Amino acid sequence: MNRREFLQTCGLSTAMLACPQLAQGLSSAKDKPNFLFVFADDMSYETIHALGNNEIQTPNLDKLVAKGTTFTHTYNQGGWHGAVCVASRTMLATGAYLWHAKDREPKLEDEAKDKRLWSQLLGDAGYDTYMSGKWHVKIDPAKIFDHARHVRPGMPKATEDNYNRPHKGKDDVWQAWDTAQGGYWEGGTHWSEVLANDGIDYLNMAKESDNPFFMYLAFNAPHDPRQSPRKFVDRYPLDSISVPENYLPLYPYKDDIGCGPGLRDERIAPFPRTEFAVKTHRQEYYAIITHMDEQIGRILEALDETGKADNTYIIFTADHGLACGHHGLIGKQNMYDHSMRVPMMICGPGIEADKQISAPIYLQDVMPTTLELAGKEKPYNVEFNSLMPMLQGKSEGHLDAVY
Repeated sequence: MNRREFLQTCGLSTAMLACPQLAQGLSSAKDKPNFLFVFADDMSYETIHALGNNEIQTPNLDKLVAKGTTFTHTYNQGGWHGAVCVASRTMLATGAYLWHAKDREPKLEDEAKDKRLWSQLLGDAGYDTYMSGKWHVKIDPAKIFDHARHVRPGMPKATEDNYNRPHKGKDDVWQAWDTAQGGYWEGGTHWSEVLANDGIDYLNMAKESDNPFFMYLAFNAPHDPRQSPRKFVDRYPLDSISVPENYLPLYPYKDDIGCGPGLRDERIAPFPRTEFAVKTHRQEYYAIITHMDEQIGRILEALDETGKADNTYIIFTADHGLACGHHGLIGKQNMYDHSMRVPMMICGPGIEADKQISAPIYLQDVMPTTLELAGKEKPYNVEFNSLMPMLQGKSEGHLDAVY
């Protein structure tokens, strides 16, 4: 045994002493907890009713807030190009910090052969693994999950009508509920509903197995084009939507940071920004989140019906946030909290209900958290930290600062 292996073994032994559930879980795969990981895209920390946004309707996410512990200051480290979700999801799959994840991204096929990715680590611990929805990591998920379907790209296809809109007093040819626009409607069923259907089907499959399960259910919502059935948009009349307090018609440094009309995320709304345009985009943002929330409710109901809910950890978070009108910005390629900070709720056995922890964490900390709960030793190249010491009240935090 070399020094690294010795340290890993010692770390696992310490974890088992600190959490007897781990030692028990190692004895039999069927005694291990299940993991239902629900992932959103472009969802800012400030888009959940129970966490302070009185304009939005998120009854099922509110239930997770009440049922579990919320990490109120959850961050993403950033990205290496405009599609920040690629970096966020690569960090999640590998457990590597931003700069190392970038180096490892071209080698993911080799990593998969060595079974070093999140789903494979849990699979090696006896888990049945399931994936559906947005992936955006440079390896076919069918190679690293037992079951994968409806693997989605970075975003649904947008049309030119989706950009540089809306203009007050002019007809808006793009409407969120218009199925002819494609996007989320491609295939005939809204992608969020397809994901819920897959999740329910997977839960019915898992119900028949004695193995624990790990489900990675990744919504494209609320990424643009922010489409949802009309009844969800109608829940948010424009006169009920406020613009952010830091609203600006133009961000003064937009060109210096590359967030001018040439950036795809930013040309969605007209320059200069108007209150009408910002309110409309926030209306559609809220509507697709509420529609997604309804699908999450369907998934949670199906989990209850499996009889396995009491032994399942539910984790909800997002890959990064979104400006959607803050500071004259629309996208996420900036370093404000609304773009780097996301919601994070964890529910499950032994997790304190209706609790909030304000210590900063990274969303990718969920990866080693599940490894610890599964009794799987954390590989040396997983750099993020388990949240279990914080959830158990044994630590006030593991970061002095976020990068």
